[in-house]
Amino acid sequence: MAMDKSQKKQVYLFYCAECEDLARKIASQSDLITLQTIKWRNFDDGFPNIFINNAQDLRGQHVAFLASFSSQAVIFEQLSVIYALPKLFVASFSLVLPFFPTGSFERMEEEGDVATAFTLARMLSNIPISKGGPTSLVIYDIHALQERFYFGDHVLPLFETGIPLLKERLHQLPDSDKIVVAFPDDGAWKRYHKQFDQFPVVVCNKVREGDKRIVRIKEGNPAGFHVVIVDDLVQSGGTLIECQKVLAAHGAAKVSAYVTHGVFPKRSWERFTHKNGESDNPFAYFWITDSCPLTVKAVEHEAPFEILSLAGSIADALQ
Repeated sequence: MAMDKSQKKQVYLFYCAECEDLARKIASQSDLITLQTIKWRNFDDGFPNIFINNAQDLRGQHVAFLASFSSQAVIFEQLSVIYALPKLFVASFSLVLPFFPTGSFERMEEEGDVATAFTLARMLSNIPISKGGPTSLVIYDIHALQERFYFGDHVLPLFETGIPLLKERLHQLPDSDKIVVAFPDDGAWKRYHKQFDQFPVVVCNKVREGDKRIVRIKEGNPAGFHVVIVDDLVQSGGTLIECQKVLAAHGAAKVSAYVTHGVFPKRSWERFTHKNGESDNPFAYFWITDSCPLTVKAVEHEAPFEILSLAGSIADALQ
């Protein structure tokens, strides 16, 4: 055991303000991860006035930063710190960005479309190289897999997934032997089906009928099973709701959902809560990770939501 520990490294972990809870959970996973602080202040004109505490102690140390780009307003201040940390003569630098927020804007379909995912990847690719080499960039369940090719040679993207957390949770359920995994479309099936080899599978798809997009079951049989819909992220939740209706109509005993990233703009998570304390919600469980900290704060005590923390996985990735 001592030999194993000697191969690991002491990591100084900085974090943005909204990631403090997740940062503390990560540090609690390992006595080799030490939290560090930053003074996040602003000048009167609103621009950031930032101070990295104990900067002089970082020379020769392994340093990491836990980021959340939940809105445009906080990206600039965090990028300023992210660009500064590798220049403090650190031994290595790792950036953990659990949710890559522009991931669904990755392609141009007509002249004039702006692929903002490519822009953000370029910004992250320009992080200065530290004494130890390129930055390690840890991202969970990036929306479009081809985005891995957007990053330049100054960063080494490490693409992780939250699916093992879901599988662990499913094995804890009393009806774990009666679970079917459902994918809302072919894209989700292609992405995740190999990670669910031990489960029966249902694949849905969307078809156009006039102006409407109708969800149908393409293959598999949900009848009598606890069906868990799996996808990488949720915005309004409309597709999940339509999938639930179709699965229930085809005899699913109950339906749950898992997404790694609970984005839920404009409090759209409220569509899924149990109203007035009544359990009339069609979803038995709705699992998300803590990749979107503002959502976690909003839903952590709201049924049917359950948070599966990335803390242990991130702690391992930092080693």
